[in-house]
Amino acid sequence: MFCMEASKVKKLVMILGVIVIVAVSTGIYFFNRNNTVVTETARGEIAVNETNSAVWGKLYPAHWDSYQANLSNSAKPSHFETKPYLQVMYEGTGFAKEYNEPRGHLYTIEDVTSINPARQKAGASCFTCKSTQVPQMMDKYRAQYYLMSFDEMKGQITEPIGCLDCHDPKTMALTITRPALKEALQRQGRDLNKITNQEMRSLVCAQCHVTYYFAPETKKVTFPWDKGFTARQILAYFDEEKFTEWVHPTAGSNLVKARHAEYETFMGSTHQTAGVACADCHMPYTMVGNKKISSHVWQSPLNNIEQSCTTCHRNGTEWLKTRVETIQTQVKQSQDLAGEAVVQAINELKIARETPNVDQAKLAEAMNLHREAQWYLDYVAVTNGYGFHNPTATLNDLNTAIDKAYKAVEKSREARGAKTSFN
Repeated sequence: MFCMEASKVKKLVMILGVIVIVAVSTGIYFFNRNNTVVTETARGEIAVNETNSAVWGKLYPAHWDSYQANLSNSAKPSHFETKPYLQVMYEGTGFAKEYNEPRGHLYTIEDVTSINPARQKAGASCFTCKSTQVPQMMDKYRAQYYLMSFDEMKGQITEPIGCLDCHDPKTMALTITRPALKEALQRQGRDLNKITNQEMRSLVCAQCHVTYYFAPETKKVTFPWDKGFTARQILAYFDEEKFTEWVHPTAGSNLVKARHAEYETFMGSTHQTAGVACADCHMPYTMVGNKKISSHVWQSPLNNIEQSCTTCHRNGTEWLKTRVETIQTQVKQSQDLAGEAVVQAINELKIARETPNVDQAKLAEAMNLHREAQWYLDYVAVTNGYGFHNPTATLNDLNTAIDKAYKAVEKSREARGAKTSFN
């Protein structure tokens, strides 16, 4: 009887052993399945010229959800609320009528088509960085695209910035789709076939987050990078080209307009020289379940500081936030001082121009100093980040703006024979 009991126990132990092994194996399987990091891959093919990002979203649902999260960025306050001097500086342009904070990539078509008509005078070129459909429009109309009116293009563009702007639909590799960037790089002697993937993680942003101008006669969107990326080098390019975008109706100065020069400002910065790309901070890798994706929520890195910053910086999130806020506060203070100085230069030029027998040579010098001062300030003021992309270069540009503006004031007073001491 004892032997029989022992036999039963032995069988029971064996059965329990099998159950334990199966349970442990099953647990390990599901643990690994749910904790193994995988990259989201396509669940089908995408057409070569698929401009509708929702179609891409069906194959990349985690990325699509991330992209759709940009809809929450719906506010568009006026820049004039915090930078009232811009409205004075932009007199004579559509920007003086309306200049709002951008709402983000998903609102580009809605925003550009509802903007003040004074801002639509550039014509079809207004859409160049606003839609996945633009490359097709450029192929369709060739050089005529840039000469078409805003209304002529308006009815043909419906899709906002999306997947096709930056990705090859067959390989998902990053790709440059805008001619202006390709041409600018080629003029610099760059071989487009030898650009690294890490560089591309900034260059796809540089298709739009740059300053540009419309070439005379052709209205072609052109990047003024032939002499370099700094504010000084770009202004030197415009001066050499004898390019003027508009004449300020009050000051009489020949001016050029800066546009959101995020890429140019970033170049030469501490982060850029260390090999960091735009996407490292603004599109950090995040986890969605067990899937690893590059975030497509384009926002300040401070909003996801753990993913964007602490992968490199070990100082702690509070230290990092304080550091950023300190830089941005300093830049805003200097920017406002520069704004006051430029407005004073405009006012002094008005007085000088209305003065009989004014010294025209000195007046011309004052106008040129105003051109320089406004350029350096505008270059900073319209660029996102309040200087964080490159604090040293930004503060230098603002110091230059202040210096040039007060020299313009002094020269204006000299031109009309007034005292040159500042009030």
